[in-house]
Amino acid sequence: IALMTAAASGEPVSVPYTLDDMADDAVGLCDALGLGDAHFVGASMGGMIVQAIAIRHPHRVVSMTSIMSTTGNPNVGQATPAAMTALMAPPATSRDEAIERGKQSARIVGSPGYPAGDEVVAARIARDFDRCFYPIGVARQMLAVMATGDRSEALNTVTAPTLVIHGEDDPLVTLSGGQ
Repeated sequence: IALMTAAASGEPVSVPYTLDDMADDAVGLCDALGLGDAHFVGASMGGMIVQAIAIRHPHRVVSMTSIMSTTGNPNVGQATPAAMTALMAPPATSRDEAIERGKQSARIVGSPGYPAGDEVVAARIARDFDRCFYPIGVARQMLAVMATGDRSEALNTVTAPTLVIHGEDDPLVTLSGGQ
């Protein structure tokens, strides 16, 4: 929590893994698979990672699509208070609690026009929990985002064809993040 508070206030923090590391890993995976230049697409934090790929490895990017994401500028794309409360809730301690919290969070951050039913959300959360329950992972991802900082200036150097897709009613990354 202390690291998140420091990062959110703009203080530099040391974290084991940043979006830049994730971008480099994605390009490394492409290399290991024998892939050359590619079209990179990412949603939410994945959108931030493809932005970092386009900045750090521009020669590899045929095109970039950033979906419901933001630039790291702390003045744009911030979650609504309700979404931030859901995001910052302490991790669940049991499967049942994870399912219940997942259903509550989906009501807050899910699509208002195309809501997933509680049964669909519960099945997804249960499957995810059973596959790998690692609650510290969410905090580490948030720290990676915050510690990487604002990519706005560097994004101005991206020359690859770019598509930004963002919903008007996104409560987790508000529209200004996509704009």
